[in-house]
Amino acid sequence: MGLLAKDLKNMVYHIFEIDSYASKMGDDKDIVTLSFSCKTKESADDLSGFLEKGYSFILDSDVTPGEQSDGTYKVFVEIERDKNVPEQIMEILDGVGKLSDVDEFKFRYYKNFRSVSSNIDSLSETIPTDSDSYGVKTTQTTMENYKNFFSNSYLESVDMLDDVITIKKVWADPLHFRFEDFGNKDEVLNNLKETIDVNNFAEIIFLSKYIGDYNITKFGNKLMFENGDKALLATRL
Repeated sequence: MGLLAKDLKNMVYHIFEIDSYASKMGDDKDIVTLSFSCKTKESADDLSGFLEKGYSFILDSDVTPGEQSDGTYKVFVEIERDKNVPEQIMEILDGVGKLSDVDEFKFRYYKNFRSVSSNIDSLSETIPTDSDSYGVKTTQTTMENYKNFFSNSYLESVDMLDDVITIKKVWADPLHFRFEDFGNKDEVLNNLKETIDVNNFAEIIFLSKYIGDYNITKFGNKLMFENGDKALLATRL
């Protein structure tokens, strides 16, 4: 029996990723990858089967063999990179939304810290639809990639699920942060309303030892991490 509306209710996260993972079918510049996060292996298998059978333009749909470091199971979808991609993704979201009872999906492009509402305009503006523009786009957004931002750290893994960033160091418990802001350092500072907290040296020292050589400053209950001229603002959970 096929899946019915709401059969995957509360099983699929409303933020998915685009071009965050390498393609199995060919070169990344020629293929767009989507990644949906599911709460169980069974729901991921169901979603993958639905996608592969229900959309002729999907080249492949697959599920991670085990639970990921963020506690989810990923469903990967691959489609050809061309001018039809935005419309095809909206068609996919319509079906997934009915199954999961999600009214509005958001997406992250290339592991960006920020998620964007999914509509035809935002998808068209964000996703490269040919190989040349793909190379330019990924080069421009390298430091906006949450894994690349922490590439000089001591961390074993960096994951982002919805708006929660989870970092993990070997032999240490994971730390969780709620994403607040990201951008050039001056822009992030200009957006801040809180003042510097000079009484939290112990937390700053702990985080510096945990993460590595990153300048860390606390403003109220928010932490600002710097990498070059880029800054991440987050609240520890």
